Amino acid sequence: MEITLQQAQQQVNDWIKTTGVRYFSELTNLGILMEEVGELSRLMVRLYGEQSFKESDKGKDLGDEMADVLWVLLCLANQTGVDLTAALKKNFEKKTIRDAQRHQQNDKLKDM
Repeated sequence: MEITLQQAQQQVNDWIKTTGVRYFSELTNLGILMEEVGELSRLMVRLYGEQSFKESDKGKDLGDEMADVLWVLLCLANQTGVDLTAALKKNFEKKTIRDAQRHQQNDKLKDM
């Protein structure tokens, strides 16, 4: 099933209003977002970095950890009135203008 950001925002909102009862406060969700990013970071460091897995890390799924981050970000967008589709489009435009030549001229990227 493919889903747009706009649909994802709506589905999260619908879930919160039924199963989740209500949104946590924006500051609580910000704290939860930081926790979820930390869990993603922990797994990435073990999968792609030098740290070894602990027993409690085994069985964690990278996609699931990323989805947890996205879920809370969608909650925050809904709570603060941000249309993530429009925001992402605007962000692409900003980066395209700002970085039109920057990365192509970066010698550090040419060796990869």
